[in-house]
Amino acid sequence: MIGKILNGKKPLVTVERATLVSDIAALLHKHRIGAVVVVEAGEIHGLVSERDICAGLHVHGCTILDQPASAIMSSPVVTARPEESVVAAMSVMTDRRFRHLPVVQDGRILGLVSIGDLVKHRIEAAEAEAAAMKDYIAS
Repeated sequence: MIGKILNGKKPLVTVERATLVSDIAALLHKHRIGAVVVVEAGEIHGLVSERDICAGLHVHGCTILDQPASAIMSSPVVTARPEESVVAAMSVMTDRRFRHLPVVQDGRILGLVSIGDLVKHRIEAAEAEAAAMKDYIAS
């Protein structure tokens, strides 16, 4: 379940629609993250990722840095429930070609998982299973 992956993660970084793209880039760098969620009044309005900023720079040039998040954010945002399986979340992210997935329960944002978080979880699970099999065979 992806809700378990949120334990121990960095706190969620959110911005408002009016936050300047240059300020978002600074937040991404400062927190060493790949995306921020655009939230107002507790509701998700969009998501701004490194990809969105790069696309904005390509299309609009440096002037995009003085524009608000609403100018480049991805919207609507696909979300997942905490009880959703890692495999299902990975499938949605792969099919829809995005790297960040907000986890929401009862309208409240619990956090954000990245494709890297999910891959890491799958690798750790596979390694634990292999170790258990080795122990079983050895005993």
